[in-house]
Amino acid sequence: MAADRASYLRDLGITVWTRRGGSAAVVPAADADTAADPLSREATIATLDWPALEQTVRGCTACGLRAGCTQTVFGVGVRRAEWLIIGEAPGADEDKQGEPFVGRAGQLLNSMLTAIGLKREQVYIANILKCRPPNNREPKPEEAELCRPFLERQIALIRPKLILALGRIAAQNLLNTETPIGRLRGQVHQLGTIPVVVTYHPAYLLRSPGEKRKAWVDLQLAVRTLRGQGP
Repeated sequence: MAADRASYLRDLGITVWTRRGGSAAVVPAADADTAADPLSREATIATLDWPALEQTVRGCTACGLRAGCTQTVFGVGVRRAEWLIIGEAPGADEDKQGEPFVGRAGQLLNSMLTAIGLKREQVYIANILKCRPPNNREPKPEEAELCRPFLERQIALIRPKLILALGRIAAQNLLNTETPIGRLRGQVHQLGTIPVVVTYHPAYLLRSPGEKRKAWVDLQLAVRTLRGQGP
């Protein structure tokens, strides 16, 4: 296991030194999707249990992206996980498989998690958007806003002890800010009572491997935060 962890750390560009010697009412998907009043829609989504929430996401056409994607990408993992990992939006691979963070970016995310002693199966992974934007473009503000109640309900159901935001889009949408990611890193933010740590998106790290060391620092901050040790 130690050798495996060292290998994952090397994938992140880190030099490894060796020391000597409750269930809510089910509401039909159409009710939440077609509510004319946005506040009523949000209130409806906020009552859904896991099966109803997933059904509602599959049937949602509110932002128009559903018509152009293969399937929705709801999320995957432990539904009462301590760690909630949130990215931007599904890409082509995610759209085909119906699971967030697959392909090369997903493999790197798996390595990042393994480097801090976690397996993918121990966390929950989701995105700001549940549908793939055309040509993998960035989510529009109105798309993120319409999809946000689904993520908020997932957060409420999971009750994570920490959120790791991957990339600028995820961080800015979660924290409702336009602050650049370089200034969001290195500190612990709050989403209600949940601490949020920001790091770079794995896809960005694949393009800019020199930034992997910074991502490792972010992951260490997240671990310390979860342990109650602070920055």
